[in-house]
Amino acid sequence: MIEIADEEFSIEEMVQRARRIDAGAVVSFLGTVRDDGIRGMEVEAYREAALEELERIRDEAMESFDLISVDVVHRVGHLSVGDPIVLIVCAAGHRQAAFEGCEYVLEELKRRAPIWKKEISDGGERWV
Repeated sequence: MIEIADEEFSIEEMVQRARRIDAGAVVSFLGTVRDDGIRGMEVEAYREAALEELERIRDEAMESFDLISVDVVHRVGHLSVGDPIVLIVCAAGHRQAAFEGCEYVLEELKRRAPIWKKEISDGGERWV
C-alpha cells in the first residue's frame, strides 16, 4: 500500500498487514512532528506525482533488498507536535534486508518525492 493520507493512519493495521509466514522481519519507521520550537506544520504534496514516485521507490527497494512487502503512508494537511507524518513498513525474510530497505525508502522519499513541509512557530513560518 502506498498512500498520501489526509487523516491519521493505524500503525498497528499496517504492521499486521505486513506480517506473513515467510517474513522473518517486519521493520517500521514512524516519523512524527517533533517539538523543535514549532507549534505545528503544514504538509503539502503534489499527490499524483508523489504516489508515482513512492511506487518507484517501493519497487526499487523490493528488488534491491529482496523485500517481501513495502507499505508507505505519508500525511498531508495541518499537523501538530507529536502527530505522525510518515510510516514505512518493510517485511523481508531477514532483519538486515528489512532494516536496509526501510532506510532506503525513507532517504529516497525525502530526496525525491514532491512533498513539502512548512514549519509554523510563534516567530513565523518557513518551508523545510
